[in-house]
Formats: sequence, structure tokens, C-alpha cells
Amino acid sequence: MSRLLISSLLFVICISIIPSCKSKPKDEDLQTAVAAKLSAVPELSAVTAAVKDGIVTLSGECKDESGKTTAENLAKEVAGVQSVVNQCTIAAPPPAPAPVVIAADDPLSKGVKDATKDYPGVQSSVQDGVVTLTGEIKKSDLKKLMQSLHTLKPKKIENKLTIK
Repeated sequence: MSRLLISSLLFVICISIIPSCKSKPKDEDLQTAVAAKLSAVPELSAVTAAVKDGIVTLSGECKDESGKTTAENLAKEVAGVQSVVNQCTIAAPPPAPAPVVIAADDPLSKGVKDATKDYPGVQSSVQDGVVTLTGEIKKSDLKKLMQSLHTLKPKKIENKLTIK
């Protein structure tokens, strides 16, 4: 009976000691595992992880709050990670496109007049930023005229020219 009691006692001691003898995962192994998870998501390519004592610190830039949350959740999924400190920043939104500048009629009229002076068969008018061309022009001259008119930034060019 005493042998059975001693055997049972030893068995209980061994079972209680074994879990405490397990070694914790190494920080390097955790860092490798977290980096692998992050690199699997292209949107998180700018996020890096550092691990110290099982604590993962994320840094870098995410496109939006959703990306930041995803990075944190992926790091938490790695077995052995104690906690995650998310120091990722959110990228600034791209700047708004520059507004389209439409020239006022007076300077536009002057510019159109200067652009068309070398083309005697071409008549032009400007109203509310719209340039209207009438008359005749050689096919070889049309491209050059249109390019010079587009540099004046009219709202629209109505080409009613007859090509000879």
C-alpha cells in the first residue's frame, strides 16, 4: 500500500512539474513567425515587428485603421505572444487633385487671337470659356493650332473648321 501511495505521489509531482519545465518560445522565433504572418498580407508590407520577452511591438505605416487592426490581430495569433503593442501609424490621405483652371474670356480671347493670327482662313470666338473655330485650315496646320489653343486652358474647343 505504501508503494502505491509513493508511486501515486511521484506521479502527481511529475505531472505538476512537467508543465513548468516547458521552455518559453524564443523571441527570435516569435519575431520570425509574426513577420511571416505580416508578409502574407501585401497591404502590411510596411509593418515591422520587434519582440522582447514575448511582447510584440509593431511599427510602420498602414493604409488605414483596418490595416492596423489586422496587423495586431495577426501578431496575437502567434502562439507564445504575450501581448502586442501597436505603434503603427496611418498613412496620410493623398492630396486632392488640383482644381481645373479655366481662363477668363478676356485673356482667353487675346490668346486665341494670337494663336490663330498665322492661320488666315480661321475665325474664332470666345464665350463663357468656350472657343469656337470656324473657317478653313490645312490638315497639316490643325494639330499645331489645337495644341496652342489647349495651352490656353479653355473650358472647351468647338472645332467647326473645314479641313482642306
